[in-house]
This record gives sequence, C-alpha cells and structure tokens, in this order.
Amino acid sequence: MRDGRTSHRRTGPVIVARALGRTTAAAAALLGAAALLGAPPAAAQAREAATGTIYTCIDDQGRRITSDRPIPACSAKEQHILNKDGSLRAVHPPTLTADERAEREARERRESAERMARIEAMRRDKNLLVRFPDEAAHRKAREAALDTVRLAIKATEDRLKELQAERRPLESEAEFFAGKRLPPKLKSAFDANDAAVEAQKEAASNQQAELARVNRLYDVELERLRRLWAGAPPGSMGPLPSAATDKSAAAGR
Repeated sequence: MRDGRTSHRRTGPVIVARALGRTTAAAAALLGAAALLGAPPAAAQAREAATGTIYTCIDDQGRRITSDRPIPACSAKEQHILNKDGSLRAVHPPTLTADERAEREARERRESAERMARIEAMRRDKNLLVRFPDEAAHRKAREAALDTVRLAIKATEDRLKELQAERRPLESEAEFFAGKRLPPKLKSAFDANDAAVEAQKEAASNQQAELARVNRLYDVELERLRRLWAGAPPGSMGPLPSAATDKSAAAGR
C-alpha cells in the first residue's frame, strides 16, 4: 500500500503537467495559425479596439499582416489604415529612401515654382488689362516710352554737334604747328575732345539699342494683349516672356 500510494502521488503531477503542456502547445498552434491568417493576437485586438486604428498590408511573402501601428515589415509598401468595421480610413505611404525623398522634394519644388509662375502670369495679365483697356491706350504708352529715349538721342546728337564746333578752333590753332609737336595744352584739348566724342558715340549706340528694345517689348506685350482682349483667360498663356517681364517690373506693374 505504501508503494502504491507513493506511485499514485508521483503519477498525478506528471499527468497534469502533460495535460498542461498539450494545452499550451494547442494554444501556441492556434496563435500561430491566427498570425498566418493575418489576425492580430488578443493583446493587439485590445489595443486596436482602444485606438480604433488597424494597419494592414501584404508582406514580401504574400502574407497579410495586421497591427495597431505602422508595420515595419511593410515599411516599403503602402499600408491600409482601417476603421473598426474594416472600412478604409486612409493609406499610410511607404517609407522613402534618401534618393526618393530628394526626388520628391525636387518635384515638389518644381511644382511649387510652376504654380507660382501661373499665379504671377495671371496677376500680370489682369494688370495689363487694367492698364491697357484697348490698343489705343497701349499705343499711347509705347509712344511715351519711346519719346523718353528719343529725347536722350537728340541730346546726344546736340552734344556731338557742340563737340564738333569746339574742335574747329583747335584744328585752326594746330595749323600753326604743322610738322611740329603740339603744345601740351593744345594736345590735352584735342585728347579731351576725342574722348568726349567717343563717349557720345557710345551713348548714341546704346540709345539706338534701347529704342529697339522698347519697341520689341511693346510688340510682345501687344501680341499678348490682343489675345486677352479677344477673350483668353488671364494666365492661360503661361508666364510672360522675360523681356516683357523685365519691362513690367521696371514699370512697377
């Protein structure tokens, strides 16, 4: 009897331990199956229930993974953020590499610049229509701009005539020194006259170039205005050409 009782006491705990082991193994198997099916464990379910946010994705092995937070295994993929009822709330974008981030930032800067250019073109077109309601108003502005340059050209021409007149007495005086070195004072007077004439000629060349530039700017502007007057929406023709933009900036428009 003593041996039988001892055997019974030893066998009982062993059976219980084996039963518990089988239960634990079964539970682990169930959890593993749940993971393979994409179902979150009870703790994750509790967290999802508390937060109401569910992240889900398909990993590289084709398995669906679900979590209450962004899933590291799917960092390079889109992750769907679901509501409690399984409906789609949002899409969590993939984590970008450094090169991808740089490319995206460059694209965003480019798109921002293009958007600002469209806004600026619209603003300038509207200002053009306000400033020039018809072709007569534009022609009047062109003539006013050209008159300013023409006045400068006339002033240069008058100055050249004055310098020619100032040179004649110098040339008369120089005749007395034919074949000889000119006195320093007379030579300095000739040099000063030559330098002044050269400066006025350069000014005249620049003024003629300015006259052509102003006409060219107003030609570009007039072409755009004619389309606007015909009904083209402001900003629909893209940015103004650089020459017209420079003119508008200079005019404070």
